[in-house]
Amino acid sequence: MPIEIVDNSTESRFELLVDGKVAGFADYRLLPTKIVFTHTEVLSDYEGQGLASKLVGHALQASADTGLRVVPLCPYVRKYIERHPEFQDLVESGE
Repeated sequence: MPIEIVDNSTESRFELLVDGKVAGFADYRLLPTKIVFTHTEVLSDYEGQGLASKLVGHALQASADTGLRVVPLCPYVRKYIERHPEFQDLVESGE
């Protein structure tokens, strides 16, 4: 099962592709200095395989690599950051 994660900036979301098909996504709003994650979803056929974790981890690393601060409005992204302290310094202060 080949997995790929891409930033579909046209749709403002990171997409998780399995065998070339969208299996999940993390929606965002891109601002000049930060990225606001609003919703993460994995389609029901792909749940329970750890794909949301791979997707969010990739999205956060991509944000870090481009110097963006993160606003985790999405509950899944917020919990992921709580469980992965290496990303906690990305969170926009006051969030």
